[in-house]
Amino acid sequence: MIPEEVLKKIQRFHFKTRRLASDMFLGQYESAFKGHGIEFAEVREYLPGDDIRTIDWNVSARFGRPFVKVFHEERELTIIFLLDLSGSHLFGTRKEFKRELLATVAGMLAFLAIRTNDKVGAILFSSKVEKFIPPQKGASHVWRLIKEIFTYEPQDLTTNMETVLIYLNRVIRRHAIVFLISDCMDTGFEKSLRMTAKKHDLTVIRLSDPAERELPDVGLATLRDPETGQVALINTGSRALMEKWRNYRDEQDANLCDLLKKAGVGLVDLSTGGPVVEPLSRLFDTRSRRS
Repeated sequence: MIPEEVLKKIQRFHFKTRRLASDMFLGQYESAFKGHGIEFAEVREYLPGDDIRTIDWNVSARFGRPFVKVFHEERELTIIFLLDLSGSHLFGTRKEFKRELLATVAGMLAFLAIRTNDKVGAILFSSKVEKFIPPQKGASHVWRLIKEIFTYEPQDLTTNMETVLIYLNRVIRRHAIVFLISDCMDTGFEKSLRMTAKKHDLTVIRLSDPAERELPDVGLATLRDPETGQVALINTGSRALMEKWRNYRDEQDANLCDLLKKAGVGLVDLSTGGPVVEPLSRLFDTRSRRS
């Protein structure tokens, strides 16, 4: 039984993400993620401007005037979200936690998908696969997905991205559009990511918080790792320590970007203190131009 205050929060979030999936954004989504073929729909009379290559000569000869074949795109796609529910997502120094940002992105993309009659599924993971929600259609299915994101309590708080990628490739056998939504604070998943990129259309949506790169100068501070529980006392006023931390994060960023580029995987960076629609809109535009 979901507590009433939590249910109200989920309902408000449900309406918010549905509103974000605007008609203009929907057009960008459709252009970015196309079907994998076309199918014959009907025959109609020729109109000025129609491509003469679509003329059905047999039907035209029978009726004594030109008719053209009309084809529709095979639109139905399968969209899969890989959602990182590890402990590091219970962090945020701006308007929301990273887990709430994760829910916003997944909810908005899910609404776009069902409005184009695509199937939507999700795999919730930490250091292991926590839950698999098989792909289905419909607004009620998106409602269930959003509820799971908000209410599911993972059994583990650490991260293992390789595990979820291997699981995805085993249970989703047909080509799918895959969004891996995570802060990507993990290593050792390079091989499985490359294999996934060959089988599916993979995009990584990396979540972050400004304080993860630039800690505020508050002197001595006690920090706790939300995944391992390890506690450390650090001096945030130490320039040498902060420089070392920035170099470490820059190296992480460079390694991930290099890996994704070589694997042909798209990357979208989102921050708890920044916009959501604009970065995704740029992704859609880039994909549309390529196609």
